[in-house]
Amino acid sequence: MGTLILIRHGQSQWNLENRFTGWTDVPLTKRGREDAVRCGKALRAYSFDIAFTSRLLRATETLDIILQECGQTGMSVVQDSALNERHYGDLQGLNKAETAAKHGAEMVQLWRRSFFTRPPGIDGESMEDCERRTRPFFTHYMLPHIRSGKTVISSIHGNSMRPIVKFLEELEPEAAATLEFGLCTPYVYTFEGETVVHKEEIAVPGIVTKGASIKEKRVEEGRV
Repeated sequence: MGTLILIRHGQSQWNLENRFTGWTDVPLTKRGREDAVRCGKALRAYSFDIAFTSRLLRATETLDIILQECGQTGMSVVQDSALNERHYGDLQGLNKAETAAKHGAEMVQLWRRSFFTRPPGIDGESMEDCERRTRPFFTHYMLPHIRSGKTVISSIHGNSMRPIVKFLEELEPEAAATLEFGLCTPYVYTFEGETVVHKEEIAVPGIVTKGASIKEKRVEEGRV
């Protein structure tokens, strides 16, 4: 049986400041690094065969800490921009609560949680755009390892996780768009061949899982 462990990175500096991050390469906060340690402790029972991550620091740093905490450094790690967060276009760097106050909460929610709507700006990606690069990467490079019975760990982003979970759980776009993933929370899928036979969310005590708000200017604490 194969295993896939999906993890959204720990709290980044712009999660804390409640900014649209996208492809901006910001580091983890001190709390984010501490939470990655806690996440790693919760995964010590697993033996990983291969790891996948994006090319963004907050995801790679989370993975490095988890592997160190599990005593599994030195293993094969694949980094690819196909697993990057969606590009938020002209919204990148803006505070989400301030943007909601300016443009309205409904508009900001549409930019954030519509599957087909792109944010403003020439580089802005919809979730559908993100799916076009994330899903093929998953099926071509990650799924074969799982199919062969290996344990795969992946530290990525909310909007690169959504297309993967959409595929695994056969969700409609609207349902996939509203999925919420906690920071530093492992989502474990067990497979027989290519079929998911079990899903588990591992609750990690004491971590910050909330990464955004359209009401608060800073997101220091909270759970999804």
